Amino acid sequence: MKKLLGSLIFLTVLVSPAIARELGSGLTVFDKSPLLTNMVTTLSSIRVAGAKYYLTIKLGENVGEPLEKLTLQQSNGSEIVSYYLEQTVAFEGTPVNRGRSLSISETKQNLDNNKISIILDPPINPGTTFTVEFKPKRNPEKPGVYRFTISAYPAGEKPQGLYIGMGRLRFYHHGYRFP
Repeated sequence: MKKLLGSLIFLTVLVSPAIARELGSGLTVFDKSPLLTNMVTTLSSIRVAGAKYYLTIKLGENVGEPLEKLTLQQSNGSEIVSYYLEQTVAFEGTPVNRGRSLSISETKQNLDNNKISIILDPPINPGTTFTVEFKPKRNPEKPGVYRFTISAYPAGEKPQGLYIGMGRLRFYHHGYRFP
C-alpha cells in the first residue's frame, strides 16, 4: 500500500505543475504554452542593412505564470545572422499595432551555440501580446529560409523553459518592404 501511495504522489507531482509549486520544489512552469504568433522582417532582400526582425508572442490568460525570458536560436540558414543586441526592444502589441514599451534588462548571445537570450524586467503578465524587435547588422548574403527555434521561460527561482515554435524568415534577391 505504501508503494502504491508513494507512486501516486510521485506521478501527481510529475504531472501537475501546480502541485509541484505547492510542494516547494522551486520549479516554475507554464500551465499552458505561450503562442508564437508571427516572425517577420521589414526588408526581405539579401545583403541589405536597416531591416528589423519582429517576433510576436501571445500569452493567454491561462498560461499561469508571467514570462521573464525568451531565447532565439538560429537553427538553419547559409550563414549566421549578426545583431546589434543593444538595440533590441520590446513592446505590447504587434509591429503594426504598437502599445507601450516593455523593459528589457539584458540581451546576450552565446557565441558557442548562437542562442540569444532576452530577459524582460518586469516579466510579462498573462493575457498580453507582445513583440520583440531585433536589428540585424545586415540581412544574409544568400537567399533562402532561415529558421529560429523560440523558447519561453516563466518567472521564478527555477524556470522550466518551453519550446513555443519555429520562427521563419525568407530572404530573396529582390524583396519587399513591410510597413
